[in-house]
Parts: sequence; structure tokens; C-alpha cells
Amino acid sequence: MDAIATPPLYQFGRPKRIHLVRHALGIHNVEPEKSRDPLTSFEFFDAQLSPPSWQQVLEQRKYVRESGLLDKIELVIVSPMSRTLQTAVGIFGGENQPDRLDVTHVEMDEISTTFKSRPPIIAYELCRERMGKYECDKRGSISQYRSRFPAVDFSLIENEDDVLWDPNERETFEAVKARAIKFIKWLWERKEEEIAVVSHGVFLQQAMIQLIENNNRYTLPLRGHPINLGRNLNCFLLIDDDDPCSRFKNCEFRSVIIAHER
Repeated sequence: MDAIATPPLYQFGRPKRIHLVRHALGIHNVEPEKSRDPLTSFEFFDAQLSPPSWQQVLEQRKYVRESGLLDKIELVIVSPMSRTLQTAVGIFGGENQPDRLDVTHVEMDEISTTFKSRPPIIAYELCRERMGKYECDKRGSISQYRSRFPAVDFSLIENEDDVLWDPNERETFEAVKARAIKFIKWLWERKEEEIAVVSHGVFLQQAMIQLIENNNRYTLPLRGHPINLGRNLNCFLLIDDDDPCSRFKNCEFRSVIIAHER
């Protein structure tokens, strides 16, 4: 694979910067990796964040404010699950949230009812985790989420209850890849130029793989990858990451720039 010089951004038209964020540590994430069987228990239904994970959330909240990133992001897209909603509201929510690191689940949910988000946060079903079998990946009703997270816009969710989750069959990786491609194209067509996406480990990893695989250009520290977003666009993906296809850590940020060449 031959290295090429990364073109300067002024050579591109309509660059779009996407900040991908995996949810903070959920109660289901502390289960032993050697066995996923406990996750079929209703105990893990729509898994919440674990108590220690609020430190991850609030440290990232501090980062986006002190770095100025919060002022640049025009929109936050979030998977409609408790752990992603808690993470999105905790990181990108209003200024009246506490900065201490021992905030509890109940306190954070109560705090989320007292402000309007800046930037706006929109829930979108397409960026959910791989669905089926595991109770942790089954969502609750939208009316419950609206009550808990009134700052979040749920208007893009078509069904009140979860009609996508299958108790008997796990969604295939091929289906997740197809959703990832559809989601990327949907992001590309939006008017916002700087967007944060709060989602899940498998979905985010598959999205990165779909953006990068089958490309033949490679540069460091930024990597320029031609990608197909339809409409005959000659696009490049610029990634500031040495291993973009690795699994996201809990509450990890990973940023990419998508642009088409002039």
C-alpha cells in the first residue's frame, strides 16, 4: 500500500467533521467477557450506566467545554438506549449540570429535566447496537425516554415500543454493516457540518470498517481514503487515529473528516 501526501482541506468541498463517541461503561460491560449468557437476563434490560462510569462522562464533559468543541458541534445524534442517552446528555447537556464526579443515576436523570440542550440532541434508531437476544440491547418505550430525557428530540423514532429487537435471533454483522452504511449516508446528507454521534461499540466499529475497507490510499498521521457516498462524489475520509478500526473503548472519542474533492 503506497503512501501519499494528504491533501490540504482547502482542496475539498463541504468538509464534514464527525465525532464518534461510544457510551460510558454500562452495567452489562462489567460482565465477564468469557460468557455473554448473563446478558439474556431481564436484569440487564436496556442497560444503564454503571456507577463508576459517571467519572468517564463528566471528564469528557469537561474536555468538550475546555477545548471549545462544544461551541463547534452543531448537532448530537444518539442511539435511543438508556446508556447512550445518559452519556450524550451528560457530556453535551446544559451548563447547569454538576461538575463533580460522584453524581448518581437518579441525580443525572433529574438534572436532565431542567435544561434545553445546546447543541440539540436527536435520537435516531439507525445507530443502535447490534440487536437481538441480549436484554441489554432492547430499548424501553419512547414515552418513558421522553419523560427522563426531555431535552432529547425523539421525533425521528417511528415506534413507541421496540419492534426491531428479536428475542430469538441476534442481528447479523452483515445487517449491522448495512445499517452503518445507511447511517453514514444519512449523516452526509444533513446540513450540519460538525456532528457528534453517541452510539455503541459494535456499531461504531462496523461504521469505521465500512468507511475504510477496500480503499488503496494510506497516509500518516491523517489517512486519506476514497469512499463512495453516492451521487458520484469523489470523497475522502481523513482520520486522526493510528488504528481506526479497533474496538472503541467506553466513552472514547474518535473524530473523522469526510469531504469530497473539488
